Amino acid sequence: MAIDTNPAPSPLDTPRLSTRDRLVLFVLCAAQFMVALDFSVLNVALPVLGADLGMSQWALQWAVTAFALPSGGFLLLFGRIGDLYGRRRLFLTGLALFGAASLLATFAWDPASFLTGRVLQGIGAAAIVPTGMSLLTTTFAEGPARDRALGISGTLLSLGFTVGMVAGGVLTDVLGWRSTMGVLALFALIVLPLAPGLLPESRTPERPRLDVPGAVTVTGGLLSVIYALSTAADRGFGHVDVIATLVAGLVLLIVFVLVESRTEAPLVSLPMLRRRTVAWGNVGGLVTFSMMSTLVFVLTLYFEETLGLSAFRTGLVFGVAGVLSAVAGAYAPKVIGRFGARRTLVGSLAGQGVLTGALLGLGTHVWSVWLATAAVSLACVCHLGVIVAYGLTVTSGVPDAEQGLATGLVTSTQQVGITIGIPLLGVLATTTSDLLTGLHTVLAVETTIVLAAAVLVALGLRCRGTDAEAVPGAAEVEALDAR
Repeated sequence: MAIDTNPAPSPLDTPRLSTRDRLVLFVLCAAQFMVALDFSVLNVALPVLGADLGMSQWALQWAVTAFALPSGGFLLLFGRIGDLYGRRRLFLTGLALFGAASLLATFAWDPASFLTGRVLQGIGAAAIVPTGMSLLTTTFAEGPARDRALGISGTLLSLGFTVGMVAGGVLTDVLGWRSTMGVLALFALIVLPLAPGLLPESRTPERPRLDVPGAVTVTGGLLSVIYALSTAADRGFGHVDVIATLVAGLVLLIVFVLVESRTEAPLVSLPMLRRRTVAWGNVGGLVTFSMMSTLVFVLTLYFEETLGLSAFRTGLVFGVAGVLSAVAGAYAPKVIGRFGARRTLVGSLAGQGVLTGALLGLGTHVWSVWLATAAVSLACVCHLGVIVAYGLTVTSGVPDAEQGLATGLVTSTQQVGITIGIPLLGVLATTTSDLLTGLHTVLAVETTIVLAAAVLVALGLRCRGTDAEAVPGAAEVEALDAR
């Protein structure tokens, strides 16, 4: 391996953020944290919610699916609309819609009004996430400043999901299930007045026409696939509607690829997807999000049903993981500055896989709680490293005009990963007569998938000549893509 003649900058060289930069980062990260919180804060409140609004057990899944469908399905479309017509404008629109929808869900009087609020929350989130990431990557210059900003953003994204699990139980017990939606409205009401005066407008200098055929096929495909996988989590893969929507979704995504290869202004640039950094970075992101969401799901069942822990004590375990994730997020940019985004991505994936494998030692003894707390906390640290590193890998070297496309792919990977993990693997734990046996099966499969992904990403992102730098510049990325 050749010696790197352009070593990464020392962490000590990382510039301090100005007061305005800190406020911009606060607004963008608070919005991302709010959306991440929405993915988990409602889960433990579902039984109480169902009894209050008269929703059946089967209908309760729609409390989650009604948000997941639009939030994942419209991401790429809204990311491109933000590129063309103004990211700040769409971000503010999404934020206002999310806040209003959260209020509607808070004061819902029947299942229809509640689910309407959840759908509108999902549409608002689909506008907030890609435009927020684009505003972050265009506001903070590529290099140490962007590393630091993405590290903080990734920390809060991971922390939001974990905090939601703990806060959901506390809020439901103390204030009732409506408070889980009310806290989201409160976040929006705090952030929305600050955003207009702080966030700069950004868009592509050209104004090509929106790729309508591409928008229809990719949105329809993502909606169908997410619906099928979300429904399969409760009803299994054998139902006709699950099979039909899954096949329809895959067909639409294939048509989308064909459409994008022939249009002059594609929604997703196929040459961008051929970049090694974009393709393999997103593989790493998809694996880490899908496997970690599944791990949290099956461990929650294990703690409460096998070990008999209360919801509060279960929350404490994940609370420890959340605190360590926050610490990891603060140091992730320094690790990337020392070892490079590629090495950090691969190493963190490998660490997540090894620590998931360590959980195969869980049993019915009390000491299993300590093993689980230590292993899952360290796995979350590695998970956070993957989040920051893959976000940098995918967006580094991408022109500002295409940042919406790149960050749209990043956030689509996040949302799809969170959505598909539990339906694909969680059922292995819930459909067995012995939960502990099912847990071990899931852990073994997860360990294999994550370690295999680490190897594949390492091979896919291999560099010739000089080694990968902490944050590859445009020239390095183009050279890598050309090989």
